[in-house]
Amino acid sequence: MTTPVLEVKELKTRFRTQDGVVHAVNGVSFDLKRGEFLGVVGESGSGKSVTMMSLLRLIPMPPGVIESGTAMFDGQDLISMDIDDLRQIRGGRIGFIFQDPLTSLNPVLTIGYQIEEALRIHTDIPEKERSKRAQELLELVGIPAARQRLRAYPHELSGGMRQRVMIAMALACNPRVIIADEPTTALDVTIQAQIIEIVRDLREQLGTAVIWITHDLGVIAGLADRVLVMYGGKIVEEAPVRPLYKNPLHPYTKGLLGSVPRLDQKGSKLVNIKGQPPSLYQEPTHCSFAPRCPYAFERCWQEVPPLVEREPGRRVACFWDLERETEYDPGQAPMLEVVEGDG
Repeated sequence: MTTPVLEVKELKTRFRTQDGVVHAVNGVSFDLKRGEFLGVVGESGSGKSVTMMSLLRLIPMPPGVIESGTAMFDGQDLISMDIDDLRQIRGGRIGFIFQDPLTSLNPVLTIGYQIEEALRIHTDIPEKERSKRAQELLELVGIPAARQRLRAYPHELSGGMRQRVMIAMALACNPRVIIADEPTTALDVTIQAQIIEIVRDLREQLGTAVIWITHDLGVIAGLADRVLVMYGGKIVEEAPVRPLYKNPLHPYTKGLLGSVPRLDQKGSKLVNIKGQPPSLYQEPTHCSFAPRCPYAFERCWQEVPPLVEREPGRRVACFWDLERETEYDPGQAPMLEVVEGDG
């Protein structure tokens, strides 16, 4: 079995505000394999971005605080390590592509300077070679006239160009992991397709593992190897992309997929998930999706369902079995797993 490049266990993040404590991330655990493309999906406020920003301690502290959890990367815990050591990993061995490149890029510095800055901090590339490397990176992400663009400022580039620059910066030091936080949200459809194609090609060329955060299930369908579905600050389902789309095991995942038009399901009506996302001001004491779930029953209001393995490679946090239309007891999961292994 391949050793994960990143292994996260029981991550909990809170924000202490004047209105109360926001329980943004509530015990998230997952791993990322070498060269894997991991999709993270869910509604706004489900904890996707906060989870990934917490790994690199990019959340504002205060009001944010990482209460517990570990994130092992190359034998080191990103959560507990010294902040100076973490800075050597951020932008070096782990790249981060932010959602809005216009606010992420420094408006008074040239594109070339900002790309070279990462090279100055994280590599031993001689000064004369940095500009050449920056130009190569811009060419790699498909920016025309790359040499001239090095002298441009962010406001002189289009939205698609700026996002390509962000990808180039994330790739500057040949990172082992890239985290992309909804990098195509503000772009039109044609530019989205180009950015997605660039990331797919770069992943194949360089073997970099990618975590792609999005609310767009259509994007993930053509990119990801595996998908994490988040709701209420927790992972509610984890599965390889094809089984997830073909046969979702969590009611929330089923609702999300039902709300997306699909060519392979002609004549089917789109699903509307009724109700509102949960308030995160209170720590969940029951299933967060219960108020919106058509399958909820008494137990769903009394306990928080654990994330357990239902099938090899598939984890679900639900007390209901969608396939058999009956109650499911997560406590039986280890016993079922042993029986399958013995057989």
